[in-house]
Amino acid sequence: MSSEQKSADGPRAGARPPGRPPRLELATIVGAARHILETEGPAGLSMRRLAKEVGSTPMALYRHVRDKDELMLLAVDGLAATVPRPELPADPRERVHVTALHMHDVLWEMPWVVDIISLGELTDRHALWMVEEIVDSAMACGLGESDAVHAYRSIWHFVLGTLVFRSAMARRARQPDRPRYFMEMLREADPAEMPRLAALSDRWPEVLDGYDVARELRAVVDGLLDRRPAR
Repeated sequence: MSSEQKSADGPRAGARPPGRPPRLELATIVGAARHILETEGPAGLSMRRLAKEVGSTPMALYRHVRDKDELMLLAVDGLAATVPRPELPADPRERVHVTALHMHDVLWEMPWVVDIISLGELTDRHALWMVEEIVDSAMACGLGESDAVHAYRSIWHFVLGTLVFRSAMARRARQPDRPRYFMEMLREADPAEMPRLAALSDRWPEVLDGYDVARELRAVVDGLLDRRPAR
């Protein structure tokens, strides 16, 4: 068969169509990465997995992003700006509490973002206003610069730890057949050795149901703002 005949019959099956492949846009890459992160978490995201999602190759992705960390950073960038800021009270102590509670509530609605932030150093630059607000308000309450930064970090540890634990408990609740080892240990507690836990063993879930994040966060904030300056 001549080349003219091949041309007349059209391209053979499976052959790549003529011309350059469509250009891969960064927005497409970030959107696909965000979808994977939302459904599978950071563990499900890899350059190979993402390349398959967008119909490209890992090498083509590296022309747009340096590594997986930068990809996750781009995936969370701008999310904080989509959430309206709360109305902050004039009192600096209340401002710390309201800002910290807002931080918790926003992230509770985005569990996949919590998984990324838990890796450390990865955050949304649009969320930095909350850090600024807490540090500035803590200093307005009388804390020195270092103590204000340390107070912010303690508040952040409380918020992040609470979110990670609540997320883990929510996952466990969806697996009712999974053993509850902690409760089993409580029921086996020796009253002579651990009288408080032994007395609480049958009521532990009931007591935990009354846990109020806002109330406990206020106690953390008050304790941090009322402490004496470090020497």
